[in-house]
Amino acid sequence: TRRNFTLSAALGALGTLTARSQPTEPQYDEARVPPYTLPPLLAFQGGARLQHRRDWPARRRELLDLFSAQVYGWTPPRLPAATVREVEAATPALEGRARRQQFQLVWPGMPPVDVLLYRPAHDRPVPVFVGLNFFGNHSTNADPGIRLSDRWMRASEQHFIRDHRATERSRGTMATRWPLDLILRRDCAVMTAYCGDFAPDDPAHVGEGVARLVDTASLPASAAPERWGAVGMWAFGLSEMRRAAVSMIGLDPTRAVVIGHSRLGKAALWAGAQDEQFAMVVSNDSGCAGAALSRRLYGEDVARITTAFPHWFCPRFATYGHREADLPIDQHQLLALCAPRSLYVASAIDDRWADPRGEFLAAVAADEAYTFLGVTGLRVTRMPAVDRPVGQRLRYHVRSGGHDITHYDWSQYLEAVRQTLR
Repeated sequence: TRRNFTLSAALGALGTLTARSQPTEPQYDEARVPPYTLPPLLAFQGGARLQHRRDWPARRRELLDLFSAQVYGWTPPRLPAATVREVEAATPALEGRARRQQFQLVWPGMPPVDVLLYRPAHDRPVPVFVGLNFFGNHSTNADPGIRLSDRWMRASEQHFIRDHRATERSRGTMATRWPLDLILRRDCAVMTAYCGDFAPDDPAHVGEGVARLVDTASLPASAAPERWGAVGMWAFGLSEMRRAAVSMIGLDPTRAVVIGHSRLGKAALWAGAQDEQFAMVVSNDSGCAGAALSRRLYGEDVARITTAFPHWFCPRFATYGHREADLPIDQHQLLALCAPRSLYVASAIDDRWADPRGEFLAAVAADEAYTFLGVTGLRVTRMPAVDRPVGQRLRYHVRSGGHDITHYDWSQYLEAVRQTLR
């Protein structure tokens, strides 16, 4: 059962974990990848094999609990529901090709979350991509009608962040990652919010978002290693955005797609694993603690990621640095938690840090769940050629280039929506 506990804004429990390991240099030599055995997917912790599809919900619950306790932390139960406050009604935008809406998710005791929505100009319900952005809604397009975020942001000269705040020059700096014209032409909508509105991406500030919704006085000291981190908070935010879509004209909430790139790809996977109302889950270059197998020890590993970004996970995850084989779970099981829904895992061939092969092998291992549940998943065991997508309900591609989410990636995700979310 889920535990009723909270986050300490300073993540003070990190200092009590004496087993935490320091990172070593990343290795990119396939010959040095150690032998490993993945924990079973279709067997309960006690060893009994699943016999029927009706056994899957219990195994699914078991895996969710393991990932909560060991990696992402528990999403606190009974969090208050957000109130949706309209900021801008549907307004013609992008030279009449779209309607732009802006609204806020409001909770008592914390700053509101600004959400931006673009949908086709007609009112027929369409699939909606739900994703977070790194530097504010205004960074996703140069449209001057988008509200400029006034929230704390990570320092970035490239994105014209000054004193940890966006500036007018920040507009549209991430537009290539949000190809609105392509999305609208494929008759889909996109809803986005700044990840920092839910949890600022910094250990000193991570407690300034949805962490405030939790009563910190109720947390027993013994539960400290299982507190949720930023990935869990971002995942919670994605589900709250999906819930807001239910009442909106022009959106089909039964065809909601959760999408994320890099660290936000980890959040998209964790949101899709927990929230079965997402019809499709998209992981783009999510790497370690995302789609890539932890046991492969290639590129970024547990020691390195938990040292650089301790606030992303529950403190317990750091104790598995340099002993990944002791993890009771691995990322193929996280991917399998999306089954039998549509899942798309994508890599980039030059993004060795995120271990493209490890992401593919996780998808191969997760395919066992899709077969067990009676749907056609990946269907291949050999890594495909670059820019050659494979699979059906479970899909994978490795594209040319490096760590990014591109027009090519979006084209494949939109095609998957067309084929699997009819």
